[in-house]
Amino acid sequence: MFRTTFAFLQIPVFYLYIISVCYSDFKLKPKYLLHLLPFLIVNLVLLPRFYAVDAASKMSFIQNRQNMIEFQFIHILIHLQVIIYIITVFRVLRKSKKLYLENYAGKSINSYNWLFQFTIVLTILYTVALLKNIFKFSDYPYISEWIKIGLWVSSLFIFCWYLFKALNNPGLFRNVDSKLKLVSELVSEEKNNEQSPEHEREYNEELLNLKKYMVERKPYLNSSLTIQDVSNETEIPVRDLSLLINHQLGQHFYDFVNTYRIESAMNILKDNTKSKVTILEILYEVGFNSKSSFNTAFKKHTGNTPTFYRKSL
Repeated sequence: MFRTTFAFLQIPVFYLYIISVCYSDFKLKPKYLLHLLPFLIVNLVLLPRFYAVDAASKMSFIQNRQNMIEFQFIHILIHLQVIIYIITVFRVLRKSKKLYLENYAGKSINSYNWLFQFTIVLTILYTVALLKNIFKFSDYPYISEWIKIGLWVSSLFIFCWYLFKALNNPGLFRNVDSKLKLVSELVSEEKNNEQSPEHEREYNEELLNLKKYMVERKPYLNSSLTIQDVSNETEIPVRDLSLLINHQLGQHFYDFVNTYRIESAMNILKDNTKSKVTILEILYEVGFNSKSSFNTAFKKHTGNTPTFYRKSL
């Protein structure tokens, strides 16, 4: 019975795992011990009528577990826990992906897409488990047993999928600094401060300097470029730079940098003297580090794939 209650630690561990792979500065903190509460509560509930009684009473409890209020409470609590944590995980993924787009232009965004897919699969798995438990307390307990077998088989495939992805992409995650703020938060803070004409002129000057820097220095050729790198080179504070690109220009930093990369790629594709240069060579030359992200950005910018664009010239 005690071993069974460890199920209450599964979803909190998954939540901490998601945070650890989303944020590069993740560290275990004392506050994370709060995630043990459901596990402790369940074992306290079982203490009077299971842990603190003799073997015969324990056997009777197990045999009549479906009618026991403690057992029903455990099932309700674990399903509530799963729902709350899954919602929280999706919120973490949404925020970290947004932070990535607003502050980074290096590693592929596919890492977050895969994390999202992984969470969707686990959500489906937990939903089926909920259905299994509904049948367990119905007049059709045998259906619950068949679903349990299906879950075991599915879990095996999911673990294999995860391990395959992790082994083939060991550096897939750990992209974002958790101390970064979303642009929406920065904009909200800016609204609380009065905007003077002088402040507006500063923004316009910074915008001109930024565009000049992007054209002359070509920092976008660096495949691991971050907003911090641009801030250091242009001497524009990260906060102002983030607001300038993500809010005033209405582009994520990721898209802003990719625009220059695509323009550079288009110039190479138009150059007849470079007709022998492959698409793969071009994408690495202009700062991309994966074919999928290059094709996605190119189609978003031009409406065509790189290959079709070259043929149409």
